[in-house]
Amino acid sequence: MIAVVTRDQPQLPDTSVGPGDDAAVVAAGDGRVVVSVDMLVDGVHFRSDWATGEQIGRRAALASMSDIAAMGAAPTSLVVAISAPGTTPTELIVGIGKGLHDAAHEAGAAVVGGDMTRSETLTIAVTVLGDLRGARPVLRSGARPGDEVAIIGRLGWAAAGLAVLSRGFRSPAVIVGAYRVPEPPLQAGVIAAASGATSMIDVSDGLLADLGHIAKASDVSINIRTAALDVNPRLVEVASALGKDPMEWVLTGGDDHPLVATFPHGSTLPPGWQPIGTVGVVGDLGATVTIDGSPRDEPGGWDHFR
Repeated sequence: MIAVVTRDQPQLPDTSVGPGDDAAVVAAGDGRVVVSVDMLVDGVHFRSDWATGEQIGRRAALASMSDIAAMGAAPTSLVVAISAPGTTPTELIVGIGKGLHDAAHEAGAAVVGGDMTRSETLTIAVTVLGDLRGARPVLRSGARPGDEVAIIGRLGWAAAGLAVLSRGFRSPAVIVGAYRVPEPPLQAGVIAAASGATSMIDVSDGLLADLGHIAKASDVSINIRTAALDVNPRLVEVASALGKDPMEWVLTGGDDHPLVATFPHGSTLPPGWQPIGTVGVVGDLGATVTIDGSPRDEPGGWDHFR
């Protein structure tokens, strides 16, 4: 199965040993390697009855590479471990492999190795290596009072797609597709870093939840202006049909993997970045995220163990 998945897949010039040995050998021209690992479990992060193998593979690669982009780096190599029941159709694993390879190649990276084993639940673990290309890493802890908060990428689309699929529907196709395969702006992370971003994070668990990580790491408060958030008319249509609030999807929905960052006050934002809030000092509420100046009573975003 491993041979089938890795057969005839091209490697990048910086990979001197690819799939087939006990380990891969890749060059690190910068002298530093950015490393991130992400795990996706059937029934938790995706559903194999809702998506094709190729869609699942693309989703796994893109979601994992987005964490590298959030550091201001470019993804270069992926190592993938898959565990699956023995009854898993061969076509599903082949499709996952194709999706992983295609998404990696489109981002300028390659799958250089991995592992496969048996388990009761289909699980995909993706380790991504990234290259800072001489730049500084952009951390969660760099936000400062006065900074502007900005975002690039879609918000709320995957949450809307999940709501549609959970009701047993398969359309609108563009909404359902957003849940099956995200569109993270991978190149935007490198550009944001070069443009002076002081902090950055990949929005995987929801805007409020992930901005909360920046607030705590930087010991600041963050206020979001809902009027500045883009609520696409398609989201409004779907929310109306399902009796949902589209703004709730935008604020707390995960799996779209946009990037949110902070930039020094008065600086010019890179193309495509939309200002949505400001960074302030820590007040009585502590290092928290507020919405239009008010705290939120309920938790915002996904928590696996809540």
